[in-house]
Amino acid sequence: MSTPILEIKDLKKYFPISGGAFGKSKGAVKAVDGVDITVMPGETVGLVGESGCGKTTVGRTVMKLYEPTSGQIFFDGEEITNLRGRAMKPIRSKMQMIFQDPYSSLNPRHTVGRIISSSFEIHGINPVGGTKIAVQELLERVGLNPEHINRFPHEFSGGQRQRIGIARALALRPKLIVADEPVSALDVSIQAQVVNLLDDLQQEFGLSYLFVAHDLSVVQHIADRVVAMYLGKVMEEAPTAQLFAHPRHPYTKALLSAVPIPDPRVERSRERIILKGDLTSPANPPAGCVFSTRCWKATDLCHQVAPLPLELTPGHRVACHFPE
Repeated sequence: MSTPILEIKDLKKYFPISGGAFGKSKGAVKAVDGVDITVMPGETVGLVGESGCGKTTVGRTVMKLYEPTSGQIFFDGEEITNLRGRAMKPIRSKMQMIFQDPYSSLNPRHTVGRIISSSFEIHGINPVGGTKIAVQELLERVGLNPEHINRFPHEFSGGQRQRIGIARALALRPKLIVADEPVSALDVSIQAQVVNLLDDLQQEFGLSYLFVAHDLSVVQHIADRVVAMYLGKVMEEAPTAQLFAHPRHPYTKALLSAVPIPDPRVERSRERIILKGDLTSPANPPAGCVFSTRCWKATDLCHQVAPLPLELTPGHRVACHFPE
């Protein structure tokens, strides 16, 4: 077995709630509450869930944009949980991030050439043939015109800006890319192009992806394994084909029922699962299963005892007392 490129163990990230007496914290939002995820070399792991489930926070904490509250983060066999500043700099060249908004993630005052070449400058790298040639090759590789090196971000469309973001992430030839909903802000036709580009780059450069998304149809196309999150916790993890064919957690089953099927007859005949009940606050999660307030199978056991992840079949883990 090869060493995982990324391994997260019992990761927690709490955000304090201010407003108490004398400026003291009066609680915390448990955005990520005990998450375990492993990404193998060359693998794409899709991280899915409703808005606010904590999937983006996982990605940002992995990149050390947020400092973890507790838990461990291993990159290529080395623990980076407590690395900061200069100690973290060599690792940053090996793990990059593609952000959700392709415009706000690019400096509007800088040209495309400067945006991409800044990676070389920060890490003191002199590309063979010069920085300009390297940037133009990156632009061409992601499907942009190399002659546009002196243009500014506002002169490009949304899809083109995201390609610039991909080129910037690719500049240092990283081993891992955390893609935070990289196609959610794009038109459907452009989404397919960007997803196919990411797939091609993975094959060419041997990249590993932690692919954060809420669009399950995109995840089904690109991911090897899928991790479903709810309220800061992992509900289910399985190989993509297995999870989509046989979801075992009620939450995952509800998520998949919302994915439209491109066949009008099948779409009309199937029944969508409508979740009822109260959406629990991440600042005050229930003592038992966090999904118990909306689950149609919940019993007193679910409300009182948090279920531990159970491996039902090889590679298929479910945190549920009564899996499907």
